[in-house]
Amino acid sequence: VIIDEFTGRMMDGRRWSDGLHQAVEAKEGVTIEPENQTLASITFQNYFRLYPKIGGMTGTAATEAAEFWDIYKLNVVTIPTHVPVKRIDEDDEFYKNQDDKFGAIAKSIKEKQELGQPVEVLNARYHEQEAHIVAQAGRLGAVTIATNMAGRGTDIQLGGNVEFRIGDELSEMEDGPEKDSAIEKIKREVSEEKERVLAAGGLFVLGTERHESRRIDNQLRGRSGRQGDPGLSRFYLSLDDDLLRIFGPQTMFARLMNKNLADGEAIVSPWISKAIETAQKKVEARNYDVRKQVVEYDDVMNDQRKVIYEQRADIMDSTTVGDVVVDMRAETINSIVGEACPPNSYPEQWDVPLLKERVAQVFGIEPPIDDWMKEEAVEPDMLVDRLQALADAQVEEKAAQLPEESYIQLEKSVLLQSLDQHWKEHLSMLDALRQVIHLRAYAQKKPIDEYKHEAFAQFERMLTAIREDVTHLLAVGQFNWGQQEEELPEIPDFITHHIDPFTGEDDSADIDAATGTVMSRLPPLQMDRPEMPSDLALDAPLSRNAPCPCGSGRKYKHCHGQI
Repeated sequence: VIIDEFTGRMMDGRRWSDGLHQAVEAKEGVTIEPENQTLASITFQNYFRLYPKIGGMTGTAATEAAEFWDIYKLNVVTIPTHVPVKRIDEDDEFYKNQDDKFGAIAKSIKEKQELGQPVEVLNARYHEQEAHIVAQAGRLGAVTIATNMAGRGTDIQLGGNVEFRIGDELSEMEDGPEKDSAIEKIKREVSEEKERVLAAGGLFVLGTERHESRRIDNQLRGRSGRQGDPGLSRFYLSLDDDLLRIFGPQTMFARLMNKNLADGEAIVSPWISKAIETAQKKVEARNYDVRKQVVEYDDVMNDQRKVIYEQRADIMDSTTVGDVVVDMRAETINSIVGEACPPNSYPEQWDVPLLKERVAQVFGIEPPIDDWMKEEAVEPDMLVDRLQALADAQVEEKAAQLPEESYIQLEKSVLLQSLDQHWKEHLSMLDALRQVIHLRAYAQKKPIDEYKHEAFAQFERMLTAIREDVTHLLAVGQFNWGQQEEELPEIPDFITHHIDPFTGEDDSADIDAATGTVMSRLPPLQMDRPEMPSDLALDAPLSRNAPCPCGSGRKYKHCHGQI
């Protein structure tokens, strides 16, 4: 399972492509699963555009206002907070290397904990537990280490969260005076603890690294100082952090810090914080360009997606699709004739062998095309009309062999299967095209324009292939509607018997204790049986396993005692 590097979440169902996921599975010694095939794809942007009205509310949209307008044509309005924000957002502390940074973080956490000020360290796998853990991050002296995704949507209340504490501590207690008393006790404890946390300065949010997006940093700061409570936020940075390492290793700032900054010494300056924000803006601009480019490429597919999905919906909703099939057959014949007999050409220039080959390939018929070509005033339209008549007659003959309702369902099934199969292949082709189209830039061509041209040509070929595939299947397919009952071979009458391995006796007619019936449904071997003496006197009931008194040599149960 892939783990999201930014959120720490498990992304079930996601797989890398081009064999990368299979290579990782082989390396880790787990079962190698086959490559996923894309059945449908859409970007978030085009998905949201499907709604007639869109809107939303978030605490960090101001930094992305330009993108909201460019993509969705939505304005961003900043609403003031209900009560003034008392949180203090301190400038970042910069250290020479990562070891110095984490040493300063540990020292700061220890100082705040001694004061009783709760600390949340933000750098999430157990989603169900996250909310309960983060909800109590505002308790006195608490130190909570979390990712930027952990406990999203959970309000961190100073002194602790009453509802979560009641749920965690009193879940197994039955309702009654005892539980009511325990709830009141928790409320008093939370109220008293809140006063002590307020006196200590509120929640201290400590960030170990700046994110690529200012929006995420603002979210992290916003966990402290909620509803007018006091709070404090500070980020600890070093030259080893990803943001600084990728976007500014050779800057004047980096060289100055390496030469003039002693080990363990920190720099705190608004100017440096501004420089970091500038680097973040560069990253945001780059990420926005990537997202915008993805939307531009998906817009090309989006137009094709609408055509295919509308056509599919029409097929599903239609009672009969006979008209669609007839149109496809006519367009296929026009395409075949047009390929072999180009417009504004003489009959001597036509590719008659290709025409015969394509007609036989698609329709499975061999019309007298050579005889038609000997006629006077041969025109492509004449060939189209005659081929159309032959193809219609062929299909009508097949349709007459099936019930009308069954043939309607058959046409719809063939249409949907062909449409889905070719659309899946088309998506794979566009994915492959998307991976290599950037190489056209070396020829001084704009990749997006080349992609539009290639994708449109590929879409036209796909539609032609769908029409030809449906026409071919209905023309040459052999359809047997309903199951034919197979005649079972006659089984000869066998006379079976079973010999007891211990006694050598034939016990085929024994009564089975479980079912109460004879073990063999067929009679045992027929053997002569002497008559029972009429003057036979028995002192006790005869055992069924005893020799029969008639003198046959068999057991009583297999002779005169047989049921």
